[in-house]
This record gives sequence, structure tokens and C-alpha cells, in this order.
Amino acid sequence: MKKNILSLAVIVAALAFAMPSQAQIQFGVKAGLNVDNIDLKDSYGGALKAKNRTGFFAGLTADVTIPLAGLGADIAVLYDNKVIGISDGVDEVNKTLHYIDMPINAKYTIGFSSLASVYVATGPQFSWNIGDRHWSPTTITQDWEIKKSEFSWNIGCGVTALSHLRVGYNYNIAIGKTAEFDLLVVGVSGAKGKLKNNTHQISLTYLF
Repeated sequence: MKKNILSLAVIVAALAFAMPSQAQIQFGVKAGLNVDNIDLKDSYGGALKAKNRTGFFAGLTADVTIPLAGLGADIAVLYDNKVIGISDGVDEVNKTLHYIDMPINAKYTIGFSSLASVYVATGPQFSWNIGDRHWSPTTITQDWEIKKSEFSWNIGCGVTALSHLRVGYNYNIAIGKTAEFDLLVVGVSGAKGKLKNNTHQISLTYLF
């Protein structure tokens, strides 16, 4: 499965960088909010609970469109600030994660007029953790190790107005673990857990 997803990611990236010479390219700035949708599992039967939190992202983007066909790509480099909330039933703590993200999305656009168009997009995202990778958030966990890099997949849609202003929604699906940890539970040895951080994203883009 992972090999198939990686192969598809390579194809999408190759298409994005191999657009024909007549393709139109716009550069812009992009920012927005993200809301975690955490998938948390532990071998003690739910000793921990995930609490979804809000973060933000911002950076630069390049929008590539093939005239007439409606096909294109959206390639960005973003600073991504994500917040993870964890509760052990007594204490509740948050951890801020810092990433550099590179989404490479294939895009299909339908234009209704010169004033507005809608699009759907999908593609791979590569993320590199530039913050602290170790964490001991609660009294029953230790040795959290947050992965130094992540691979995920985007599915999104949005509206572009006046060819410059874009509002979008994206769901980022983590492929593999975001973090794993050891549990400290009396009478239980070798108890472990893992966390996968999927993310809802609302973005605002201005294209020059």
C-alpha cells in the first residue's frame, strides 16, 4: 500500500514540474488555520484521550494552470504550527509542533466566468519537523518520540475570485505515525502507544 501511494506521489510531483511551456504560472502568499483530527491508540485500552487543537500555517505558493484544459498544480512551501492536546483523565497538556511543509497538489479548475472559478485538488505533502522531537506530557507516559519527517496526502477544494483571491479547504491525511510513546501503568510492562495527526485546513491565498 505504501509503495503504491509513494508511486502515485512521484507521478503527481513529476506532472507538477513538467507542465507545458504554455502553462500560466502565478506566485502568491498563503496562510490559514489548521484543526487537528488526532487518531490516538495505546495498548492499555484508551488510557489517553486526544484533544483537537487549532494552529496556523503560512508561506509561499506557486499556482500553475494549463489554459483551456483546466488542469494544473499548486506547489507551496509553508511554515506549519500544529498543536496536539493530550489528556490522561487528570491532567491535560498541549504540545506545539513546528514543521516545514511542501504540498504538491494536482488541481482541476472549472471557471464560471472571468470573476470566479472553483477547483478540486489532491496530492502528496512532505513535512520536516524543525522543533523539539521529544516529550513527556503526562504522568503515565514517557519517551515520546515525534517523527523528524512525515509523508501525508491532501484532498481539497476551493473558490478563486478575480483570478487573485482564493479561499480553500483541505484535509491532510497522515500516512504512518506522527509520534509513538511508552506508557507508565502499574502492573503493565511494555505498554506503548502511537499518534497519527490528520488535519483540517482552511486557507486564504493571494496570487500576484
